[in-house]
Amino acid sequence: MMLRRAGLCLLVGAILVAPSVASAAPALVFEPYNGTVLYSEDPDAQWFPASLTKLMTAYVTFQALKAGAVTPDTKVTCSRTATLQAPSKLGLPVGGAITLDVALKVLIVKSANDVAVMIAEAVAGSQDAFIARMNEAAQHLGMTRTHFANVNGLPDERQVTTARDLAKLARAIIVEFPEHADLFSSIQVKVGKKTMRTHNSLLVSFPGADGMKTGFICESGFNVVASATRHGRKLVAVVLGEPSVASRNDRTTDLLEKGFRRYLWKSVFGTSLDRLAIQSSLGDSPMHLRDSVCGIARAKSKVRRSVTSTNASSASEAN
Repeated sequence: MMLRRAGLCLLVGAILVAPSVASAAPALVFEPYNGTVLYSEDPDAQWFPASLTKLMTAYVTFQALKAGAVTPDTKVTCSRTATLQAPSKLGLPVGGAITLDVALKVLIVKSANDVAVMIAEAVAGSQDAFIARMNEAAQHLGMTRTHFANVNGLPDERQVTTARDLAKLARAIIVEFPEHADLFSSIQVKVGKKTMRTHNSLLVSFPGADGMKTGFICESGFNVVASATRHGRKLVAVVLGEPSVASRNDRTTDLLEKGFRRYLWKSVFGTSLDRLAIQSSLGDSPMHLRDSVCGIARAKSKVRRSVTSTNASSASEAN
C-alpha cells in the first residue's frame, strides 16, 4: 500500500510540474554548472537552429580571443559576401569596418547575419575555415547530432542540431567564458548613430533573465536558449519550434518559473546532459515548419509590412 501511495505521489508530482503550455516541440531545462537536467522533451530530435547558430559563432570567436589569435580591437571588415546575406543585417558597405568587440555585440544583440560572416572571415580567414572550427568544437563538446554548414543560421538543409546539443553549447559558454556573460544580457547596441535592440524580449519581461539568444527561420519556427539567475541559482531553458514569439516566450517563462519554484523536478527528471536517456526512435531529418509557421497569410502579411517599413524582415531571416 505504501509503495502504491509513493508511486501515486510521484505521478501526481510529475503532472503538477509539467509545463502548462502544451507543445510537441523539443524543450530542455538544466542547471549549467552541474549539468543537471530538470525537464526534457524530445531532447535529441534534430532541428534547424536558425540564429542559435550564432552561439557557436561566438564560442569559436571566444576561443580565438583566449588563444590570442585576435583581440577585441581587431578590425572586422565587411566583404562582398557579407553584404549578400539576408536580414537581419547591420548593413555596412563593402570595406566598412568595426572592431571585433563591437561585432560580437551586434552578432548577439542584432543577430546580424552579415556580421557573422565578417567575424568568420576575420577570425579564420574564410567562412569555410571558420565552419570547420565550428564543427570541430561541436565534436569536442559532444554535440553528436549537430552539423554546421554556415556561420549565421540562414536556411540550409545540412545545418541541424538538437535541444541537448544546444544545452551542451550553452553550458560551455557559461562555464568556460564567464568574462563574456554581459554580451548575452545586453538589450541594445549602438554603432555610429544606429541603435539596435535585442530580439530577446525575455531579457526585459522575465525577472532574473540574463541571456542568451533567439533564433527564427520559417523551417524551424521560433527558437530560444534562455538563461536566468535568481538567488544565486542559474537555469537555462532550450525551447525549439514554437509557432510565434509570444508562444516561445510563454513556454520558456513557464519552464523557467517551474524550474525555480519546484525542486521536485530533480526527483522526476534529475540526471545530467550526458546521461539523459537517448530516445529509442529518432527521425532521420529535422521537422520542416514553414507551412505552419510561415503560411500563405503570414507571407502576404510580411510582404505588406515590407512595403511600409524599411526595417521589415524577410520571412526566411535568421534572427
